[in-house]
Parts: sequence; C-alpha cells; structure tokens
Amino acid sequence: MTASWLVRAALVGALALVLFAVLALMRRAWRRKAVRQRDIPVPREAPTVSIEWVTEPLAGRYLSSTRAGDWLDRIVVHSMGVPSRAVMGVVTDGVWIERQGERDVFVPRESLVEARLDRGIAGKVYEQGGIVVVMWRLGDMVIDTGFRAQNPDHHAELVTAVNACRVETSSPSLSTPGAEPGATPGGLQ
Repeated sequence: MTASWLVRAALVGALALVLFAVLALMRRAWRRKAVRQRDIPVPREAPTVSIEWVTEPLAGRYLSSTRAGDWLDRIVVHSMGVPSRAVMGVVTDGVWIERQGERDVFVPRESLVEARLDRGIAGKVYEQGGIVVVMWRLGDMVIDTGFRAQNPDHHAELVTAVNACRVETSSPSLSTPGAEPGATPGGLQ
C-alpha cells in the first residue's frame, strides 16, 4: 500500500511540474509578443467631460483586439488582448468600450474604418453574426476589436450605429487582404 501511495504522489508531482512548465512557457511567449508589439501606440483615453451615449450601451464581453485581417494575431500590449466583461456603445465622439478591471478602449470617430458582424476573433468562434468587429486605425496600424453582447440580437443595430458614426474620408475603406469585408475570419465556414 505504501508503494502505490508513493507512485501516485510521484505522478501528481510530475503532472504539477508539467503544468507549471506549460504555464511558464505560455507566459514567456506572451511577454515576447509584448516586446515585439512595443511600437503599438497607447489608445486614446475616453473624453473625461460629459460622455453622451448616442446608442443604448450594451453589456457583454470584450473579446480581444487583433491586427486587422489576422484574427489570431492578438494584440497583447496595453491590455488589449485580455478578454473582460464590458459595456459597448457609440458616444458623440466615437465608440467606447468600458471594460471591467482593464483599460477602456476608446475609438475616436476619425479612426473608425468599419464595423461588421463576424463569427470569430482571437480564437473565439461563435455562430455567424455572433460578434461585432470594429475595424479602426491606431497610429499606422489597423486593428479589429471584437465584442459579444449578452443579447446578440442587438448586434446589427450596434454595427449600423458604429458605421453611421464614422467620419467619411476620400480614401477607400481598408479591407482584409484577400477577403471581402465581413468575410469569415481564417476561412471558417
């Protein structure tokens, strides 16, 4: 009986070491990615003077931000890659995602490219139209930010409101290389 207890203890210890090693490697990869992304500018702070909601803010989940066109290239700097509970809506100056426990994401009107319904972002996949993806410019980079409302029936209204908020420019809309706007990320069907 003592021998089987020792074998079990050794197996549990070995499993704990393997789990610790995997977590350490994941953390190391996250930090390396943050170093590679250090040139990404800090997003603007939301205006502090009387924010006026243009749409009813929707409660839901901020999923992540990625480089536009690559739904798996999560942006890890400035806590933009950390999923969190959030409230999203259109305000007079742009789009505001108020995040719980993480830095808010504010997209000024002039930085908005487009909003669309999609299936997935950063490894999260839902039904068709299951997330709202807002494409916007941050410095020289174009970013996709994903949000899923608690009630996905309101997604289409949010996309319409975000697209109506955009400042139209004379330059053509940016799109994902090799894909139509609204196309399924990563070729998902």
